Amino acid sequence: VQLQASGGGLVRAGGSLRLSCAVSRRIFSSYAMGWFRQAPGKEREFVTAIRGRGGSTYYADSVKGRFTISRDNAKNTVYLQMNSLKPEDTAVYYCAAAKGLISSSLGTPIWYDYWGQGTLVTVSS
Repeated sequence: VQLQASGGGLVRAGGSLRLSCAVSRRIFSSYAMGWFRQAPGKEREFVTAIRGRGGSTYYADSVKGRFTISRDNAKNTVYLQMNSLKPEDTAVYYCAAAKGLISSSLGTPIWYDYWGQGTLVTVSS
């Protein structure tokens, strides 16, 4: 299974970006998809996740109301719409896929089975 993240770039504070993550296999619809980010010198942190079936979504408090995760199972793609970006959102963003996780585990990187290569988001002040 391959995950390909794209859409990162440089944006001013208050701006928007949309990240995409394309998944190579048709198992996509049965997997929960997550976005994590890692800033320089910091640990990887949970941003958001969406279940494969039903589409329940989960967000870190730091992005609630600003970021939206969605998925298109027909296109094997998950999206992260990021609005009202702040300089502290600057990080490499990774998409990841997991199967069979309970809700309390969706925010923990070690439980994810597959990872994309990351895409850099830089927010200038």
